[in-house]
Amino acid sequence: MEISIKKGKYKIYHIPGKKIGCTTNIKKRVQQEQGYKPGEYEILYETDDIGEASRAEKALQKDLGYKEDVKLYKDLFKKQMKKHTSSAATTTFKISKKDLDAKFLADLKIETSYGLFNIDSTDKIDWILENVYESQYGPATCYVYNKAMAEAPPFSKAESDIDFNSIRHWADTRGIVQKGNDKVQYIKLMEEAGELAVALLKDNDKEIKDAIGDMVVVLTNLASLRGFKIEDCIKHAYNEIVDRTGKMVNGTFVKDK
Repeated sequence: MEISIKKGKYKIYHIPGKKIGCTTNIKKRVQQEQGYKPGEYEILYETDDIGEASRAEKALQKDLGYKEDVKLYKDLFKKQMKKHTSSAATTTFKISKKDLDAKFLADLKIETSYGLFNIDSTDKIDWILENVYESQYGPATCYVYNKAMAEAPPFSKAESDIDFNSIRHWADTRGIVQKGNDKVQYIKLMEEAGELAVALLKDNDKEIKDAIGDMVVVLTNLASLRGFKIEDCIKHAYNEIVDRTGKMVNGTFVKDK
């Protein structure tokens, strides 16, 4: 795709080795929010047409080998009806009980105090449809109880597997990856490691579990900040050790030389 250089409201910026993005405010988006100084980034393209900017951003991401955004830049500003709201006790769907169906529920992400639930399978959808109640505030809404949903087999069994996508979604919605710093995350990791050490000394299983989980979350965020997926890091490490031989000495595995 050939792109001519011109000035305009929408600017496609390039942070070498990191990303290509689009913004109307380089100083705020790139310098203040992401921490890059002039000379550490470049402007590849400018236009006054948001549609043209959106297509150019995606084309340049593809041409230069960066991860392509799922949504076009112009689509980020379209107001979408929020299909649900969650309180501490319930999740309310903005649709009547009789009209609630699989199409409405499919691919919803429901964030509750019990965790983030991805409605990504038929058994989860079926459970919601079978356990939804008509709202007392009117026929246009219905709800499910969050605790019951969290403990239902379709959801609880999924929690036995680490859902790194949910962790990344959680971090993304809070600006940790966009505005975060890998060195700060490392310090956070050491903080959590210290809490794990205390929990081990206290022989407190609950605190041990919490500390290990917190460390996994921090490591997931740290990997994202470096442009990796935690799954790829784990796979790489496993491939390094899979054929390793050795023996246990004083409670630790010592590899053969």
